[in-house]
Amino acid sequence: MRLHRPEAVGLIHVSTKENPMAASTLDIPGYVAGTWTIDKTHSEVGFSIRHIMISKVRGTFKDFDATIITAGNPLESSVTASAVVASIDTNEPNRDQHLRTNDFFDAETYPTIDFVSTGVREEKGDLKVDGVLTVRGVTKPVTFDFEFGGFATDPFGNAKAGATATTVINREDFGLLYNAALETGGFLLGDKVTITLELQAVLSA
Repeated sequence: MRLHRPEAVGLIHVSTKENPMAASTLDIPGYVAGTWTIDKTHSEVGFSIRHIMISKVRGTFKDFDATIITAGNPLESSVTASAVVASIDTNEPNRDQHLRTNDFFDAETYPTIDFVSTGVREEKGDLKVDGVLTVRGVTKPVTFDFEFGGFATDPFGNAKAGATATTVINREDFGLLYNAALETGGFLLGDKVTITLELQAVLSA
């Protein structure tokens, strides 16, 4: 999300961490402060990882939840989110079952993946959401690139907000170490995992 000049209409004026004395302006027409809950039917928690060195496999978590609080100052907004590990879906049931085992997520011991934001900041005209991600009992700092889609009212009169958030993690940092060597060289799975969140939320308070 880019920053624009203050004369634009419907903008929110905030100060940045880099220069708290200088006013900055986030281009958020129709900005609404409040508490938002995730609309699961219009949202997706997805991921992708390189497979046998030549392509990527994609998957989603079908069961997830999130609460987003948009503050009066957008840079003071926050989010908490979780995904149920057992709901993993890569379009291959045997693989999904393997991913639930101790080789990967160990869903029985660690039933959820959790994210809690620690701050929102602007960097070169784009928004970043910093936070901590917990996978398999390991908590590490992560930063999501945040692309805000805007505010709207759906056909039923509900106030909605939409966004896309992405980050890349190293799965080994979270104890997801399983791999296998290939006869042709290299390994079955890559280390980098791209997480992509397509989010639509409804105003609840």
